[in-house]
Amino acid sequence: FYIGSSFRRQDGELNFGFDGGYVAFYPDKLKTIPGLNQLYLTSLWLDNREIKPDKTGPLQKSLYDAEEIRLNYDQNIFSINATFIDFRNTGDKRIYYKLENYDKDWRASGAEERIHYFKVPPGEYNFRIKSASSNTGEWKEKSIAVIISPPWWTTWQAYVLYSLLVMTSVYYVHQFQKSLVIRAERERARARELEQAKEIEKAYTELKATQTQLIQSEKMASLGELTAGIAHEIQNPLNFVNNFSEVNTELIKEIQDERRKTQDKRDEKLEDELLQDIVQNQEKINHHGKRASDIVKGMLQHSRSSSGVKEPTDINALADEYLRLAYHGLRAKDKSFNATMKTDFDESIANINIIPQDIGRVILNLITNAFYVVNEKSKQNIAGYEPTVSVSTHRSLSGPVPQGGREGRGEVLISVKDNGNGIPDKIKDKIFQPFFTTKPTGQGTGLGLSLSYDIVKAHGGELKVETKEGEGSVFFIVLLA
Repeated sequence: FYIGSSFRRQDGELNFGFDGGYVAFYPDKLKTIPGLNQLYLTSLWLDNREIKPDKTGPLQKSLYDAEEIRLNYDQNIFSINATFIDFRNTGDKRIYYKLENYDKDWRASGAEERIHYFKVPPGEYNFRIKSASSNTGEWKEKSIAVIISPPWWTTWQAYVLYSLLVMTSVYYVHQFQKSLVIRAERERARARELEQAKEIEKAYTELKATQTQLIQSEKMASLGELTAGIAHEIQNPLNFVNNFSEVNTELIKEIQDERRKTQDKRDEKLEDELLQDIVQNQEKINHHGKRASDIVKGMLQHSRSSSGVKEPTDINALADEYLRLAYHGLRAKDKSFNATMKTDFDESIANINIIPQDIGRVILNLITNAFYVVNEKSKQNIAGYEPTVSVSTHRSLSGPVPQGGREGRGEVLISVKDNGNGIPDKIKDKIFQPFFTTKPTGQGTGLGLSLSYDIVKAHGGELKVETKEGEGSVFFIVLLA
């Protein structure tokens, strides 16, 4: 406008002249148009060098459109140019900026000043700037992420490498020290061996003699144990035989006494009763004599060494036989013993190649143990408790069962289940160890499960257990069909 060309009319209209005429308006009727002021980030500077957009550089896009700035740890001195454009106000304009996670408060700068940062530590930051129009009070704000990568030697990958190097160094130092110790020990051992050479020769002779005596003692001890066991088992039926024989002798004397009496004084009914008693006693003598014979046969069978030859065996019949044998054997020792027996045999199982004496011993041991634990639990007088031992077999095949149901390959599972007190978790891993037993002293050697485990392993199978304390246990024999 020309200087001196302004004029205010009485109604408040303002007039300003210029080459093409004049402009007239009422100040009270002017409307504010928002959005005319703009805030821009214009340039990024490193080492007084403006950074241009580059896919491999700090700026992937132009600073106008970029969402982040990525800097290396040695690019922590940088500058950013920002400008605020307000078409209504050409005077002094202020910009406020803040680098979050670094600056505590907002800072002020001129609209065209360069904003500098020096030695910013590695980390993730958010650079924010804002400014407001002096006419409308409208604020504009822009932000961009600033990520400064740490040096490679402070990354977690580097610390992993450091740890590996330290562990490797410690390992080799340990190995070196160990080799020195071993070498020293070998030298000392060699010296001791030279010193003890003469003593060893003398000790060998003594050891040989002691070994011979020990073997003989072990044989005698084993023979004594076997003899004591057989004597204990046979003693009961022999006592019955002797007692009934003595009673028969007395009964025969009574009959003879009756026969000496005169005819009118003889009691023929009494004689008949005495003769009947003799017959019954003879039957009992015969029964217990056979029982003693069976005990001796059983002892011989168990003491007989295994042939080691596998043969086709009906596993269902074998399991059923040893279940009955175990039950009646315990009943013979303890008349008060009683338990429910359950069986569930898979009739599709074919004859499998096993050493029947060995697997029979395993089954007998597991069943005997099961009867023992249910009997012990029954002594606790738990209301509604019924001691039960279940024996079952099951076959799993890779293919269908052939016609006839007695052929095929796969696995045979023999399970012995009881509802006793179960096995505590703290000893579950020890039950297959030699000489470990939970039975009172004198009632178990702790070799049954250990030997059973070895026998099943020798057959290429597995012996496993599942148990829950207070509810019972299940032992599984897994064999190849």
